[in-house]
Amino acid sequence: MDDEKHPLTVSVSLFIIQFDPMNLHTTPSGNFASLRTQLFVDSLQIQLNSRSADSIMGILRDEKGMICRQLQTTLNENASELSWKGLEDLPYGIYTLQLSQGENEVLLRLVKRV
Repeated sequence: MDDEKHPLTVSVSLFIIQFDPMNLHTTPSGNFASLRTQLFVDSLQIQLNSRSADSIMGILRDEKGMICRQLQTTLNENASELSWKGLEDLPYGIYTLQLSQGENEVLLRLVKRV
């Protein structure tokens, strides 16, 4: 075996994101949805700023980026709010909610509290 040391190459990517806590990222037509409040206990109240009968998909991730819950539902054209229930068993902490409707997408930051 060769006593020569071989360098170890490690690739690291660093992303710096400036964000408004209520709106991390939107594409392409702005905020089609928002949260009533950043805090939740057992459900999320999602305000729909765009009234469309399209399907909406939600992915809730914990602070490590792991998917905790997923939601897909079709909205009626007059819906102005969506209630995502059944989140009481999630641990307390910081979460990111990714909502998409067609080509529109928004990432929202929220906190599960006591």
